[in-house]
Amino acid sequence: MVTVGTIVWLSSELMFFAGLFAAYFTIRNVAPDLWDVETAKLNIPFASVNTTILVLSSVTCQYGVFAAERGRPGRTGTLLQIGKWGMREWFVLTYVMGAIFIGGQATEYAELVHENVTIPSSSYGSMFYLATGFHGLHVIGGLIAFILVIGRTFMARRFTHEQAISAIVVSYYWHFVDIVWVGLFATIYLIQ
Repeated sequence: MVTVGTIVWLSSELMFFAGLFAAYFTIRNVAPDLWDVETAKLNIPFASVNTTILVLSSVTCQYGVFAAERGRPGRTGTLLQIGKWGMREWFVLTYVMGAIFIGGQATEYAELVHENVTIPSSSYGSMFYLATGFHGLHVIGGLIAFILVIGRTFMARRFTHEQAISAIVVSYYWHFVDIVWVGLFATIYLIQ
């Protein structure tokens, strides 16, 4: 039931982001000259590295799910023996990568504000910050979910099927957030 509920909830989130994409393309169609000027200020190489980090975090998240499905909450070897990592280690690595992504977004925001790309400066700024900002809030929500799932494994006496399901549900959310970012990245940074 939790899995089905999560999928239904993610479907509603998909509709929310579809609305943001529609608004972005509509406003872009109305003011194409503004888009040419403002998109030239984007740091595409930096955003590409940041995107790569987020996409790779989906891989580490999935390795955590595989460990949870095997009933391995923590590592069975040393920290350097990656093949023996448990769900916690993979999820901590995923958390770190997600936090780096958020730090990268904050850095990019600071650079764009310095370039006078702000919410009140233009419709481009409004749509850029609205779309990427809501995505960033979703990433932060995922980071909080990772902390809760990891913390739950430390609090419980033994790792249960329900905890594995929680890890799987969090991975659904994280993969969704990553897929949405790939769409946003393509829309904002690549289609100019």
